[in-house]
Amino acid sequence: MILYYVRHGDPIYNPDSLTPLGHRQAEAVAKRLAVHGIDRIFASTSIRAQLTAKPTAEILRKEVELLDFCHENHAWKEFAYPDEDGRERWIFHQVKGIQKLVSREVRDLGYAWYKHPDFTGHPFQAGVERIDREVDAWLESLGFKHDRENGCYTVLKPNHDRIALFAHQGFGVCFLSSVLDIPLPLVCTHFDHSHTGVTVIDFKQVGDVVIPKALMVGNDGHIYKEGLPTVYDRGERI
Repeated sequence: MILYYVRHGDPIYNPDSLTPLGHRQAEAVAKRLAVHGIDRIFASTSIRAQLTAKPTAEILRKEVELLDFCHENHAWKEFAYPDEDGRERWIFHQVKGIQKLVSREVRDLGYAWYKHPDFTGHPFQAGVERIDREVDAWLESLGFKHDRENGCYTVLKPNHDRIALFAHQGFGVCFLSSVLDIPLPLVCTHFDHSHTGVTVIDFKQVGDVVIPKALMVGNDGHIYKEGLPTVYDRGERI
């Protein structure tokens, strides 16, 4: 199985939608995904994720299957953290949070990073456990049972489909951490997705098990091809 994780296009957060640029980004990524075809299309229940998935679904004449556990709002409640001014922000979107996540004392905790004393009282553990549980159930429905103890998957049924999941940035780093068995602090501080960035994960058989490998992370080749602005989150040009 090949899994394409796609962040939504340039957003309007209130009301939940896409900007004109976001719609063009969605059309660009649809052309890209249509080259080799997608067998099933999934999306977060957010409108911006569904609108990003829509052109792909229309070109390939597929239905979009909705996954509420991917909605950004759930992850926000679990991974927001007060910044230097006491304002709630993603823990990986602020100096205080990033410096703490990359510290040796947090990294040494590995998968139990949320047990650091500075994180007491925050629902990080509950968020990690919820996402792990929901991701595992979804992947099991696709034929792959997660063996977290050994960092691999067993095959319940052969699956050679190409699967696309349209969702978010904040949830996305948690998703990649969960699927690839990499502690969240390492993922959220060193990897990212710009709007409609595509991460491709190959569920590759290695002996008797499957070990997913990220073939690319946050790739935006479709943006270049269509001549759209290559600007990371409305900020620095890349």
